[in-house]
Amino acid sequence: MQENNLLEYDKLAEKAQQAKDDFNGISVRIKEIDARLPEISSLQKHIGTYSKTKDIYADYRKSGWSKKYYAANKENIELHKTAKKAFDALGLVKLPTIKMLQSEYATLLAEKKALYSKYKVVREYMQDILTVKQNSEQLLSYSATAKPKESERV
Repeated sequence: MQENNLLEYDKLAEKAQQAKDDFNGISVRIKEIDARLPEISSLQKHIGTYSKTKDIYADYRKSGWSKKYYAANKENIELHKTAKKAFDALGLVKLPTIKMLQSEYATLLAEKKALYSKYKVVREYMQDILTVKQNSEQLLSYSATAKPKESERV
């Protein structure tokens, strides 16, 4: 406690709260990244499918929604519809490029890696300072309860 200049309980409590806030901030950001990475992968897959089946679907429309054309190209038409539904569900008006998504994915992956190295250090610090705080609280409450008992003995 002396090394970190935490001789006052208020400073210790403030540092403990700051450590918890830092840890929680990093944890939340890692969870956000973990949620976004599968979204990007899925979106890339749908964009690839959409672009591969775009011409077939356009020909299907031009054929006047022909049942014969549909039967011959059912799998590609259904894949196209599935991709389109995914875009509509995300509310996308303009599709991002695969290159943009790959760049975002790489950036998020690098950020996640950097956050994990910080995460370990911050978690360890938080655990240490919370242990010190808890021990201090126990000592302070022990001291507060021990003094009246001593005065009763006199």
